[in-house]
Amino acid sequence: MNIHFILNGKKHRGRVDSSTRLIDLLRDGCGIRSVREGCGAGECGSCTVLLNGNPVCSCLTPAVQVRGCEIITIDGLEQNGELTLLQKAFLENDAVQCGFCTPGMILTAKALLDKNPNPSKDEIRRALAGNICRCTGYIPILRAVEAAAQQREAAT
Repeated sequence: MNIHFILNGKKHRGRVDSSTRLIDLLRDGCGIRSVREGCGAGECGSCTVLLNGNPVCSCLTPAVQVRGCEIITIDGLEQNGELTLLQKAFLENDAVQCGFCTPGMILTAKALLDKNPNPSKDEIRRALAGNICRCTGYIPILRAVEAAAQQREAAT
């Protein structure tokens, strides 16, 4: 089946069958290596991408479902070589260690902040609950999302 979609702001076409997962389309068909498979069961969040602005586990999403949709990976966030406030906040708050979970964490946090620019600590925790990090202990990640929310608010 032929599908078309927008990936990180650019039109793409692909050929998939009903068993093709979105992660395979992105990695093998589009060369997007930042989307990582951790568990293959939707439990860890490492493969998270934004599908029409909502975080989804690309390891569980059939590629045929993205027909006509917009997909954003971590590669699609930077603009003109500049990191976003959220990406900078992750770096500044030591929320990046091995980096395996980072793309999924940042994309999930972006979706939260896009819908709720001033989330509480509990709202941040709930939003990130589907993303597992084995390195940071989560406190730096929570701090990074809080800092990004504060910086976004101050910039408006």
